[in-house]
Amino acid sequence: MGISEEVYYEGGPHIGDLIINVLLGFTVVCLPLTVGAIVRAIWLRYRITSRRISVTGGWMGRDRSDIIYREVYKIVSVPRGLGAWGDMVVTLTDGSRLELRSVPKFREVEKYINDHLKVKDKNKDKAAETVNP
Repeated sequence: MGISEEVYYEGGPHIGDLIINVLLGFTVVCLPLTVGAIVRAIWLRYRITSRRISVTGGWMGRDRSDIIYREVYKIVSVPRGLGAWGDMVVTLTDGSRLELRSVPKFREVEKYINDHLKVKDKNKDKAAETVNP
């Protein structure tokens, strides 16, 4: 019997990132950006649940990173595509970082993750109060 997880978001990067980069690909200068957007659209997948953040990517989708909320120190996001999608950087407690590029509904996803971080902080405070009355 495993621990149940509620899936909040599961899918790939925003389609607008691919469309804009393909249009920019008609110029030779932006061709590397276009290739990157195509690779992201094909093999990059995000899964954000009530317990963890999972990112599957890399060449042919062979790399996978799973982060539980207990390991997250902070999260920062930057809007792109006129605010329709955005990039997020998740900083872990050990100082390493995980980038999530072209996340659809990134503001809602950031709020969801921050809410889970706040729940984690509240649980720490309650545990500290019971240890040190």
